[in-house]
Amino acid sequence: MKEKQNIFTHPLFITLAALLCCALWGSATPAIKTGSPLLIPQNHVPSTILFAGIRFTAAGIITVLIYSLARRKFLVPKKENIPRILTVSAFQTVIQYIFFYIGLANTTGVKGTIASGSSAFFTVLIASLIFKFEKLTPKKIIACILGFAGIVVVNLNGLTFNMNFVGDGFVIISTVSYALSTMFMKKFSKYEDPVVISGYQFIAGGAFMCIVGLLFGGSISFADTTGVIILVYLSFLSAVAYALWGILLKYNSASRVSIFSFTTPVFGVLLSSIFLTEASGVEPLNLVVTLLLVSGGILMLNYQKPKADELKIEESK
Repeated sequence: MKEKQNIFTHPLFITLAALLCCALWGSATPAIKTGSPLLIPQNHVPSTILFAGIRFTAAGIITVLIYSLARRKFLVPKKENIPRILTVSAFQTVIQYIFFYIGLANTTGVKGTIASGSSAFFTVLIASLIFKFEKLTPKKIIACILGFAGIVVVNLNGLTFNMNFVGDGFVIISTVSYALSTMFMKKFSKYEDPVVISGYQFIAGGAFMCIVGLLFGGSISFADTTGVIILVYLSFLSAVAYALWGILLKYNSASRVSIFSFTTPVFGVLLSSIFLTEASGVEPLNLVVTLLLVSGGILMLNYQKPKADELKIEESK
């Protein structure tokens, strides 16, 4: 009798679940751009960090509560795994989002979401060269080059490379931090449930950011209903996306999952174009070329020829 395939390793489930995560993350950029000015003073870094801290603390609490109810027991990390959770929290929440929020405040929504797509490039390199989780094959190199080329093209103004370091550069730094957190998440999921890691790393990182924001004079107002609704949405999307992403990483290779993060800019560009009134800062032709390069990288890395035994099964049907 044929062994039943784990749903978390089924190609269709991986594709749909990863794309859902990326769509949620892509929606974060226009949501942040729209919601944060309604609740905090514009371009005030401590308030920006406080806003992010509240979002992620809430996201962590939501994650723990939802999955505790689903499993009919309260999820608590093992004592020996607390240092591992704090390590993930440092890279996935604190470092990543301090740089991301500050960077996003200094660039357009379209450019910011496309820059964030470089996380897949760094994830594949870090997984292969530093953590030795998998081999760096020629196909992976070419696929990542295609994706990263899209990041270059979107920052071209004619023949001039136009990148704002505090804006686009900070967003790229945040993606390097995210790539590292992805590796730690995969490594530590052997010892702890990835949902537990996601929930508690959010709580730890969010609480730290709240303290930092308040100590440096950050403030937030909850008077605007629209702003509050957007903040709640941001918290829920983080809870759902990161927990689901962690589960995918537990059962699949890092590059097989993380390459889908190249679609985050695609979703981000589309949603930013719909919901934001700001100029994109990108030439239309450059934007089209960027999206083609990014999509090409995804298809190249994920396309696999059917195995011989799979072909025999199809032929016998």
